[in-house]
Amino acid sequence: MTDKEIGTYYRFFGARHSILQLGNLIDFEVEGEDGRFMPRLRSLSHMGFSWLHDKSRLLVWHNFIQKFEPHLRDARYLESFYYDLLLCAATKWERQNPKRIVLESYIRLLDYEGRLYVEESCFICEQPIEEDIALMQAFRAAHPACIYSPTLPTKKILDFFASKKTVFLEDYEVDFLFDIVMKGF
Repeated sequence: MTDKEIGTYYRFFGARHSILQLGNLIDFEVEGEDGRFMPRLRSLSHMGFSWLHDKSRLLVWHNFIQKFEPHLRDARYLESFYYDLLLCAATKWERQNPKRIVLESYIRLLDYEGRLYVEESCFICEQPIEEDIALMQAFRAAHPACIYSPTLPTKKILDFFASKKTVFLEDYEVDFLFDIVMKGF
């Protein structure tokens, strides 16, 4: 993925080309886009981040990046929002809690795509939600009894939706919301 498009390129490689891994930022040239042969990657160089050596941070990064493939599967040309979102997240990854970065990035993604529903009514039964809220995939609000899910304080979640910041969420709430994101975009 570049800042404008998602392309399919080929590179016949072995173990010595370990920079071609999911989530790595690479600089490359494309050869063979004239239609005569499969487009190939040439002159690869890895533009790494210092947190790549921290296995726990790298695992969260890979899990986050994996959610983009099915979400953007049929897209060919993109606006630079997606690239900028990932680059911004990667630059903050070392200094902040990665799960909080994932949540803040995901809420920005939902807002950008027009899928952030800041409603105080249940998605299932359409009745107003009181003090406790349960969330489905894509952070759709529901009653805890409607989806048989653990609850979170409604005010905190609505504040998170409005501010797009996790600063007021407890770690257990962040973990719960992160698990929802990992179910898919």
